Amino acid sequence: MLLTTLFSLPTTMALDVDDEGRTLVLYDGTGTRQVNEVAPDGTWRALTDLGDTCRGARFVPGSSHVIIEHDTGGDERGQLSMLDLDEPGLPTLTPLVHDSEYIHHLVDARAGRVLYTTNRRNGVDFDLVARDLTTGRETVLYDEGGWVMGVNPSPDDKWVVLAKASTPANSMQLLLVETSGRTITELTPEDAHNDQGAVAWLPDSSAFLVSTNADRDRMALRRYDVVDAAWSDVLVDDARDLAGWPSPDGEHLLVAVLEDGEVALALHRLEDGSLIAPLDLPAGGVAALSMATPDPIWSSDGSFAAITYNSPITPPTVYRFVPGGELTAVRPVEVPVKLEHPESLRVPSFDGEQVPVFVFRPTAEDLGSTVVHVHGGPEGAALRMWSPIISALAGEGHTVVVPNVRGSAGYGKRWYTLDDRQLRLDSVKDLAAINTWLPTIGGDPKKAALWGGSYGGYMVLAGVAFQPDLWAAGVDIVGIASLVTFLENTSDYRRSMREREYGYLATDREFLESASPLSRVDDIRAPLFVIHGANDPRVPLSEAEQITDALTKRGVPCQLLVYPDEGHGLAKLKNRLDAYPQAFTFLREHLG
Repeated sequence: MLLTTLFSLPTTMALDVDDEGRTLVLYDGTGTRQVNEVAPDGTWRALTDLGDTCRGARFVPGSSHVIIEHDTGGDERGQLSMLDLDEPGLPTLTPLVHDSEYIHHLVDARAGRVLYTTNRRNGVDFDLVARDLTTGRETVLYDEGGWVMGVNPSPDDKWVVLAKASTPANSMQLLLVETSGRTITELTPEDAHNDQGAVAWLPDSSAFLVSTNADRDRMALRRYDVVDAAWSDVLVDDARDLAGWPSPDGEHLLVAVLEDGEVALALHRLEDGSLIAPLDLPAGGVAALSMATPDPIWSSDGSFAAITYNSPITPPTVYRFVPGGELTAVRPVEVPVKLEHPESLRVPSFDGEQVPVFVFRPTAEDLGSTVVHVHGGPEGAALRMWSPIISALAGEGHTVVVPNVRGSAGYGKRWYTLDDRQLRLDSVKDLAAINTWLPTIGGDPKKAALWGGSYGGYMVLAGVAFQPDLWAAGVDIVGIASLVTFLENTSDYRRSMREREYGYLATDREFLESASPLSRVDDIRAPLFVIHGANDPRVPLSEAEQITDALTKRGVPCQLLVYPDEGHGLAKLKNRLDAYPQAFTFLREHLG
């Protein structure tokens, strides 16, 4: 089966590089993502062999140690352990920061210490902590509240830039923390509708670069000078999102450009931002700016960078890039079947807006059926990335439509605000517009199904609930059935940020109930296939249970698969190879 073949292809993602030219990567050839070390000569060594997925790793400079972040059963409560590379064979993991009730997220490792964020103070707010690796003494660098989602220490350790969730939906506030006195400077207003992306310090710690859409629609690359306390533009493109990473030698700047789901990289001069040359990566893929694609990582001397690249036809692969020299894949994977890139089209919606979609044509006999595959988020984005599910659906003979409905990132601030709060169901109307549009690409609206995970799962349930005459079936993965019970039962640290997007329980309950698929469960006629992890900290299992219970009582065909060792989605290969073939069989039965 094509799905099994594609899921069984290994993927590699870069985590860190050290002064000796070694690279830490996440590699899932064993069925779960584990940390491996790649030596300068290209030889590999497994550093972990856990039953669960590793989440990150960093070299400790000036030592033989590596810090590992890992969780249990997909619960996302990261724990920190340390290993010694001088230990022969598979190194022993020594607990460093362990408390299974709370999250400990690895930020960075410096000589003799590690930086991490944790919500152990109250379960909600995230503090920034520095731990001395010799004495075990911990110093709190920030504990002023909020969900700290990004941390970037300066090379001289004098400053830390924090990005934390702020009041408006899809917005981040930047703070500058002076570490010795814990002086905090607000670099952007807490109530401003700004998103902040990748932050990267200049080598002399005098300034940092940040990707931000402050005062504009698109993400520009801006500079903040610490001494002058002044902002300036580095690179601006009114039609595309930008981000950048300066090399530690002060010579080069890697610039990412996001355009219609593709992320390309180019080398610029750091001094003036001028273009040197685009990187010779394959076209039509993603090389940064994605949760599933780590940003480029420079070596400390700027001699090379580790870049993770993937596309609809290429699994995530680490490349070693030498400025002015080679761009080589660390371990290329040969895909044994021919896959295709999608077409990029636009769908007119109910109010005249144009919904960007990627269309994957069938690569087998055309069944005349369509699967609309909706991304999570809602502020996420469908990018031109590796997806065994999408490619295998096309290989089954389905046309696959992958939309960036309103509310999606990557098409400007205006577009991703069009589904906020009371506008929630406008994004669901985009699904109806896609169904109506299907004949223009040869599709049959009566043979169309919805597939989605997380917020995409909400969209599946909302589609079959609010548009019961349009959809023949739905596959819901860790989706939201009720916005009310979701907000009531999600993890405490997530609730406030999610309320900014969906509405507040205290003031918007009536609307939240009206926009919930569960409130229209009596209208649902389409058969449903539901997948959920028992340890999901984001969308609780109760969301899947209540929608499937309600449909079962009404006699609507509905199947629920629950995996006790998974969280927000399926991370383990064995579970993917159990669940997704069943979902494919379900679609074959209900789409003819």
